[in-house]
Amino acid sequence: MTAAASTPATLVIRHCRQLITCAGPAPRAGARMGNLDPIADGAIAVAGEQILFAGPTADLDRSATLAPGARVIDAPDSSLVPGFVDAHTHAVFAGDRLDELRLRLAGATYGEIASNGGGILSTVRATRSSTVGDLVAASRTRFDDMLANGTTTCEVKSGYGLTTSSELTMLRAIRAIDAQHPIDLVPTFMGAHEVPPEFRDTRADYIRTIVEEMIPAVAAEKLARWCDVFCETGVFTPKESAQILEAGVAAGLAPRIHADELGASGGSELAARVGARSADHLVHVSEAGMHALATGGVTATLLPSAAFYLKLGRFAPARRLIERSIPVALATDVNPGGGFSPSMPFAMTLACFAMGMTFEEALVGATINGAWSLDVADTVGSLEPGKLADVVVVRGDAINLIRVGAPAVAAVLKRGTLVAGTL
Repeated sequence: MTAAASTPATLVIRHCRQLITCAGPAPRAGARMGNLDPIADGAIAVAGEQILFAGPTADLDRSATLAPGARVIDAPDSSLVPGFVDAHTHAVFAGDRLDELRLRLAGATYGEIASNGGGILSTVRATRSSTVGDLVAASRTRFDDMLANGTTTCEVKSGYGLTTSSELTMLRAIRAIDAQHPIDLVPTFMGAHEVPPEFRDTRADYIRTIVEEMIPAVAAEKLARWCDVFCETGVFTPKESAQILEAGVAAGLAPRIHADELGASGGSELAARVGARSADHLVHVSEAGMHALATGGVTATLLPSAAFYLKLGRFAPARRLIERSIPVALATDVNPGGGFSPSMPFAMTLACFAMGMTFEEALVGATINGAWSLDVADTVGSLEPGKLADVVVVRGDAINLIRVGAPAVAAVLKRGTLVAGTL
C-alpha cells in the first residue's frame, strides 16, 4: 500500500529480518492483540515525516519511487516496530525521592512513607517552588532516556502543584518541552492527584477549587487534552472523582482515571460511567470492574513497572482482561516515587513475565493500543501508510526487546528523522 504513490521516498529501510506493523484498526482486543503476522524481509519507505509504504521488500519497487539523494539502508540483521507510545507518565516534576526508595527497600510501605510526609506531597513541595524553566531543565533528561528506549509519543500529567498557579506552571512546562523535544507529548491535567495539606480539613473546598478555578484556567489556555483523577481509598472517592471528571468534560477535557491500584476503589466502574477512554493501574480490579470496562469500551492501561517498584506484591490481571476482550495498553508510569524506569521494553518484559502476556500482546499494548488510549491512533502507534514515521530499529528479532540489559534498540526514528542510535 502507499499513501501517495507519486510522492518520492526520502528514506528506505529494506530487507529487514522482521517488520511488525501493529496495524489497525485500533484498538486491538482479544485474540487480535496477539496476531501480528510479522513480515519477513520487510521494508518501509518514508517521505519526510510520513510513511509511504510498509510491507515486503519484494513489493517496494512498485509501491515507492526514490527522491534524488534518498537514503537506502539494507537491514538484514534488524527488525522494525512502531515507536512506543507511553500512555501514562508523571515525567515532569522537581526534586527526587530516592530517600524513599531506600526506605521501601528496607520494608516501608507506600502508606507509611506518605503518612510521614513523603510520597506525592514531597514532590509537591519541590515543584511548587519551581518555574517553568526549572521544570523544563529538570525533566529533559528523563525524556532523553525515554527516547533512547524507543518512546516516541507519551502522555504527561500535571498533579505535583495542587494550586492553580503551580498546576498551570506544570502544564506550561509540558507544552515547552513538547516544543523542544523529539518526543510528542500529550498533556493531562491532574489537579486531583492528592488533597494538599492546606485543604485536609476542608477537602470539599479543594474539590471546588479544582472544578471552579483550575479546570476553567487550564481549558482557557488549552493546556491539556485530558483530565485525570486518583480515585483511591484515602484520596478521591468515586463520587468526588465523578464530579471532577464531569467538570472536565464540560470544559472540553476528556476523562481518564487512576483506578483500583491500591485496592478495589470503584474506579473501573466509574470509568465506564463517565465514558473514560482509559482506566489505569487496575491492580485490584474486581470482576464487576472488568465487566464495566468491557461494556463501556474502556482501555485498560497497565503499569507493571509501578507495581514492581512499589513492591505491591501483585500485578494487574492482564490475562483476564484480554480474555474479556478489553483493549490493554502498557505504560511506564515514570514518576519520582515508583516509576524509576523510563523503558517501555522493561514494562513489556514485566507484562510478559509478571502479568502473563505474550510478547506480541505486550508489543501491541506498547504501540497501537497505547495510541488508542490517548486518542492519537490516527497518526501514531503502527507502521502504516499515512502515519508518522515513528520507528524503532531492533537488533535481531523483535523479541530481543525483552532481554533486559541487552542493547536491543539500535536506532529510533521520530517523524522520519534519526533521533537516537545509529542506522
